Amino acid sequence: MIQADELNPYEMIQVVANKTFDRIKSEQPEIEKNPELLRTIMEEELLPHIDYNFSALKVLGNNFKKVPKDKIPEYISVFRSYLITTYSIALSYYKNQQVEFQPTREIDDETAVTVRAIIKDPNRPDINISFKLRKNKRTNEWKTYDMVAEGISMLSSKQSEFEAILRKDGIQAVIDLMKGAIAKPLVLESNKKDS
Repeated sequence: MIQADELNPYEMIQVVANKTFDRIKSEQPEIEKNPELLRTIMEEELLPHIDYNFSALKVLGNNFKKVPKDKIPEYISVFRSYLITTYSIALSYYKNQQVEFQPTREIDDETAVTVRAIIKDPNRPDINISFKLRKNKRTNEWKTYDMVAEGISMLSSKQSEFEAILRKDGIQAVIDLMKGAIAKPLVLESNKKDS
């Protein structure tokens, strides 16, 4: 069987997203009982196709030079878990909506592409999302490094959120902020209404 990361990036996103959504759909009864299962699904299905190292460093932006080098591994490790949590929260809203991807197109010598999709829900307005991917020069693998929902880049929003904290309190404060978000239990939207 062809691995998802061996495909054209347009096909890869579709394969990975469909596999993830199918798994959420099939495990919905278990997720309702234990929302933390979403973190496992994200780690197993999405994370192998996300360049979280690149994303983590991109979020630091120009502040990268000010971060002590010995703190970078811890920051990247916590950022990895933070991404799992962020995607778990985002996909906790998924309840069998239809996802339409833009048609696959040929990739020539491109090293970065944006794959667009629309999440259709009969009870809500359509949600436009795009996945930004880059090709690793060493491995030739395509991996996602950012998700843009309704024009808002996850990386840009995290960069804005972390920048003031980095300047004022340093990298440890950012690490602690992410750890705080990771430590919070996942609560499904349907369960929030019950509480």
